[in-house]
Amino acid sequence: MLTSLSLVFLLGMLLSRAFQKIRLPGLLGMLLTGMILGPYALNMLDGSILGISADLRQIALIIILTRAGLSLDIQDLKKVGRPAVLMCFVPACFEIMGMILLVPRLLGISVLDAAIMGAVVGAVSPAVIVPKMLNLMEKGYG
Repeated sequence: MLTSLSLVFLLGMLLSRAFQKIRLPGLLGMLLTGMILGPYALNMLDGSILGISADLRQIALIIILTRAGLSLDIQDLKKVGRPAVLMCFVPACFEIMGMILLVPRLLGISVLDAAIMGAVVGAVSPAVIVPKMLNLMEKGYG
């Protein structure tokens, strides 16, 4: 199990760096690492890791959201003001409505479950959008 974890981390960091050099998000390299090493390609991971993969995905989501939350500065948000609120609220509303309208037909789940999925997606989006928006503003693009 330790060998599999080290292989995932090392190859993930290597592919992340390679993707960043060609101006693609490093996360794509990490995702590709999981696909390559997983059971559908090279099958190089220990079976015990596959058994705890759901827990590992939850931990990864917690880390991503924590990093995004810690990168927010309230003074920057106050400086930006209304556009920051609009960049969070309007997309979240569209994401929730899109999930409510499309997901029950596509996945055959209830409208309530689709609304919950939309709320989760809507809650995660500002963690990605706002830091990127502030980064673009610092570079003088907005």
